[in-house]
Amino acid sequence: ANMLRILVLTCLAALAVAELQHEPKYLEDSVQRVVGGSVAKPNSWPWQISLQYLSGSSWYHTCGGSLIRTGWVMTAAHCVDSPRSFRVVLGEHDLYVNGGTEQVISVSQIYVHPNWASSSVANGYDIALLRLSSSATLNSYVQLASLPPSGQVLPHNNLCYITGWGRTATGGSLSAQLKEAYLPVVDHTTCSRSDWWGSTVKTTMVCAGGYDEAGCNGDSGGPLNCQVSGKYYVHGIASFVSGLGCNYYQKPTVFTRVSAYISWMDSIMG
Repeated sequence: ANMLRILVLTCLAALAVAELQHEPKYLEDSVQRVVGGSVAKPNSWPWQISLQYLSGSSWYHTCGGSLIRTGWVMTAAHCVDSPRSFRVVLGEHDLYVNGGTEQVISVSQIYVHPNWASSSVANGYDIALLRLSSSATLNSYVQLASLPPSGQVLPHNNLCYITGWGRTATGGSLSAQLKEAYLPVVDHTTCSRSDWWGSTVKTTMVCAGGYDEAGCNGDSGGPLNCQVSGKYYVHGIASFVSGLGCNYYQKPTVFTRVSAYISWMDSIMG
């Protein structure tokens, strides 16, 4: 199978190169995201955070993430590639309305996986941990994500939802309110077929969704929330989609498989 060349896109460059087809694309702020899907019940995914960066005197949403300890957030490495000032907003629902439930905490340190290379997303390792400058306060709006046991791989069609504030159509505007979309797991055997993602997809990744789903993909760095024995676990970190568009045939959204990185995360967080 001819390996798909991977485009490394900055937020600003993404739309300019949208005409280049057949290229996997990151899902930062300028690329299409949750298409279809529906607005989530407020604070029903209480570990979902908005990762924001400072530009001038204003903060801008760029990626999603998951609160995994009171002082730690898990996101995608490509979300924090550029040297910027970052903050996380917890307990958020509408990005442009203060609901009174939000907690805003600055990021004090960024730990990107040592094997991550922005020039080759297909190698994997698209994971980063953000140390917060103070601990989040847990309540009914802000909760810790549950992570899967190390090594766990979910079966084909396992029920999962992606969540994010992403664009509601290719090239459209950001969704003000958090959206969710049903994206069942596509097993590695299927996803790595030559007419699907081929060798671009590694066993350290999870594919989910497909062209006929109501939703498409959420913010980069945001969670793939999968139900196992009646409880939701964050099994994936949104990593990339096809340059052909969000909900393209046989090009499901690709996530970093969280269960492949449990020991690395434990070594960082202590």
